[in-house]
Amino acid sequence: MTPDDRNYSKEHEWARVDGNVATVGITQFATESLGDVVFVDLPEVGSTIEQFSKFGEIESVKAVSDLFSPVSGTITERNDVAIDDPETVNKSPYGDGWLLKIELSTPAELDELMPASAYDQLTAE
Repeated sequence: MTPDDRNYSKEHEWARVDGNVATVGITQFATESLGDVVFVDLPEVGSTIEQFSKFGEIESVKAVSDLFSPVSGTITERNDVAIDDPETVNKSPYGDGWLLKIELSTPAELDELMPASAYDQLTAE
């Protein structure tokens, strides 16, 4: 079940907003498609990123995939647990396996993301 307390991108990233900060991660659909995650490359705290631009890479036993930010802003935190123990992303994509916290520069961009119901339709095709 896709959590409905966040918004989703077509690239299978999610953003859960609390105030002016979005917690960002990848969806369970993405982790299941990737298989066992073995490496996560994330940018440094303080970096700025643009919506839908590449911010890192995630590597599984099957492939290396680019990560794309669902929002624009400044990275305030990154999840070193996901870097040190990449399996956390598989085990808990909507919880402990989050990737970044981003201070939003353009909150209106959230309107360009999908609610859970639309994301579920996208991934059911």
